Amino acid sequence: MKIDILLDVKTTLGEGPVWDLESQRLYFIDSMDGRVFRCTAEGTELRAWDVPGKIGSMALRKDGSGAIVSLDKGFHLLDFESGDCQLLHDPEPGMDTTRLNDGKCDRRGRFFAGSMDMMEEGPKGALYRVDPDLSVTKVDDGIICSNGPCFSPDDRTFYFTDTWTGEVWAYDYDIETGAVSNRRTFAKVDTATGGAADGATVDAEGYYWLALVYDGRLCRYAPDGTLDREIAMPVKKVTSVQFGGPNLDVLYVTSMAKPPLPRFPGDGVLRGSLFAITGLGIKGLPEPRFGG
Repeated sequence: MKIDILLDVKTTLGEGPVWDLESQRLYFIDSMDGRVFRCTAEGTELRAWDVPGKIGSMALRKDGSGAIVSLDKGFHLLDFESGDCQLLHDPEPGMDTTRLNDGKCDRRGRFFAGSMDMMEEGPKGALYRVDPDLSVTKVDDGIICSNGPCFSPDDRTFYFTDTWTGEVWAYDYDIETGAVSNRRTFAKVDTATGGAADGATVDAEGYYWLALVYDGRLCRYAPDGTLDREIAMPVKKVTSVQFGGPNLDVLYVTSMAKPPLPRFPGDGVLRGSLFAITGLGIKGLPEPRFGG
């Protein structure tokens, strides 16, 4: 196994890596600076798009023209050609203390993204589903900080975490309707050294990979919720993970250069870098596109 710096971009809050199998490009975001980045598997041909607000996550659209993005004030559609970012729906109008955060698509093109309390203290957030017909449905609530949404390879389980509960949850998932049910604890997160659950992905073997922000660890959980493997990273504030590369066997890891609140720790000179881990012997799954 080898950990390399793919890009030393010093993202204030790097998040949400998305590998596009069709274009062979990696997308990732800077949540606090409101920016979407794109590069090759080797970190070349870097370009960026500005969006009108903080951004929590993105998913590419099925026609390749742009992406659905979850901004601090609503779901938007970003056009890559023009750079325009059009409001689709604000599910929390008038709520000045919350913003939309992490999100992922299922294999029918539905986009799931949750919101968070910007002080990361109270259960003010909720989980939403955006269907290909652009309708928006609330599917859960009472969440402090939404993170780590993912789907099992058989489409029967939806994973999700509320960062500060110390748990990863699993729901029964109905791929035909997009409904979630039977929420239960999938895994307990080791928070003894100050870490907390952040972004996640599921590999081709059905194992759940989780970034432990503020603790500098990546954790791989088996389908039964047991801890299978840990990787220590060169920085503490790792934020999210995604498999990519031509063979889907490179694990891309985002990080943050500056913590969002004063109570969170700083980091070393590599803070805010985008990392690439090779030699794991594990492959990921193609990331689905948004159907709208």
